Amino acid sequence: MNTIKTRLIFLFILDTTIIFLSYIASSLLITNFNINNKSINHLIENLYWIIPVYILSFMIFRLYKSLWRYASVEEAVNVLLSVLVSYTVISLVRLITKIDLGMNIIIVANLLVFLGLMGIRYSYRTLRVYTAYNRLNQSYSRTLIIGAGNAGHLMIKEIKNNPKLNHKVVCLIDDDKSKKGKIIQGIKVVGSTDDLKEIVSIYKIDEIIVALPSANRSEIKNVLTKCDELKIKTKILPPFYEVIDKKFNTNKIRDVQIEDLLGRDEIKIDDKGISDFIQDEVVLVTGGGGSIGSELCRQIVKYHPKQLIILDIYENNAYDIQNELLMHKTHDTGFPELIVLIASVRDEKRLVEVFSEYKPTVVFHAAAHKHVPLMEISPKEAIKNNIFGTCNVAKISDQYNVKKFVLISSDKAVNPTNIMGATKRFAEMIIQAFNKESKTQYAAVRFGNVLGSNGSVIPLFKKQIAEGGPVTVTHKEIIRYFMTIPEAVQLVLQAGTYANGGEIFVLDMGEPVKILELAEKLIRFSGYEPYSEINIEFTGLRPGEKLYEELLMDEEGLLGTRNDKIFVSQVNGIHMEEINKNLIELNSLTEKQNVNIQDEMVQFVPTFKREG
Repeated sequence: MNTIKTRLIFLFILDTTIIFLSYIASSLLITNFNINNKSINHLIENLYWIIPVYILSFMIFRLYKSLWRYASVEEAVNVLLSVLVSYTVISLVRLITKIDLGMNIIIVANLLVFLGLMGIRYSYRTLRVYTAYNRLNQSYSRTLIIGAGNAGHLMIKEIKNNPKLNHKVVCLIDDDKSKKGKIIQGIKVVGSTDDLKEIVSIYKIDEIIVALPSANRSEIKNVLTKCDELKIKTKILPPFYEVIDKKFNTNKIRDVQIEDLLGRDEIKIDDKGISDFIQDEVVLVTGGGGSIGSELCRQIVKYHPKQLIILDIYENNAYDIQNELLMHKTHDTGFPELIVLIASVRDEKRLVEVFSEYKPTVVFHAAAHKHVPLMEISPKEAIKNNIFGTCNVAKISDQYNVKKFVLISSDKAVNPTNIMGATKRFAEMIIQAFNKESKTQYAAVRFGNVLGSNGSVIPLFKKQIAEGGPVTVTHKEIIRYFMTIPEAVQLVLQAGTYANGGEIFVLDMGEPVKILELAEKLIRFSGYEPYSEINIEFTGLRPGEKLYEELLMDEEGLLGTRNDKIFVSQVNGIHMEEINKNLIELNSLTEKQNVNIQDEMVQFVPTFKREG
């Protein structure tokens, strides 16, 4: 409190001094420095009421609440308005009371007051920034910004205003040749990304910030590829479509992420088609708290279903997505009624309760065990959840006249070599069999690895890098297809609109990625050199793990759809009689001890070929 009072007293004295000196200087200038003592005394007498007018105006415009370190255009506008109000009041008083005070003196004095107030504020800000830079002179990070547009301009301003960020922007580069040599916020544009290696060396750059929020992913990938070889810590300002409030500041600068390295552009979807599919429906998402399930929920609410039912066995997951969605409820007049239920897809009676009470019309079945190595150790649990759980949800969907049922499947269902993939293939066979006998339209959607999902290799790599290594890769030649969770879910919803029943949709996962190269790039973008500073160890393929994932069986036909990222394979399913027979046998096997269930699965999934 004492500090605040001291600051206010100091500001009052400072502003009073500026006003006093401005009027004295104005009188001297107007009279060409030919002024007598009587005129000076008369002016000082008037200042006894003039100064309080200014101080009151300054208080009204909250000049004493603002922080000088952040003096900006807004601050200048407030100072200008307060001076204009003071000028107006003083002029009116002069007019009414016939005070002998020249109008030209008042006009010049107000101009000097404005210049004095702004000069002292901006001088303080400049001095503070300069002092802070000098104080951090020995420890700041010499930073290069790629992108000399609006985002680059804002980044320089933010960094200059926040010395504690410990950055000093020393130069800019931009591929727009016309910008070379331009000065932005005192920082020169010295070249393009073609000159990056030379510029980093000349200017002794410690860190690169990529500020190209309008660039598409392939353009970002090209820039990051050039940064990759330099062993320089690289950060990035996210693209516009990732930033909800469309505002940029230093808090939004993030590490380079895997999607930045993949260079996949945003996919195009038919929003109207998805809206027609979802709007006013009662939508159930099983496994709604998981990686895919929760993103399904996030995107489904945008299309205004009548109700969204989130069903999950794990209460923490369900609670998290419930809270997240409710945060946005007040901002969306079409927000659906949100129902969150704890239940297992293995529990048929519980599912009947859910369907009988809420009567869902669209079902997305995302509940599944998906971790390949863990399911190799506990194969019966994979069978119970992925096969019998799917059968329960599919059967009850038929009984309660669900319009569409979409199974979230996996590329591991293609010529499976592990129990998880085999159970997913069996689940596909189940929904195809139901489709032949039900009015419900059943379909499955296959895709590969999604970035950031639970158990994904990417979070593991980041954790290992943060701990100083080693980074573990199972095999030098292992490759995977990757897709971001949001784009995978967009395509799932789009595929749902195309489903007429019985299809297995296959998503175009783009180009395969070599996991070793991915690990090396993530290490470099973290500012380290692979092998010399952070080692990479090869641990060997895990049980059931393939060197590469297939997206289509050899015997499957592939047809295009209206979306060039979605294909449909017409797999010949089996009849319900055979499914029921296989389920009875499989259930019997899961109840037996000392049974190698993986070997037995071959008779139910002919394409299952165990490795190792």
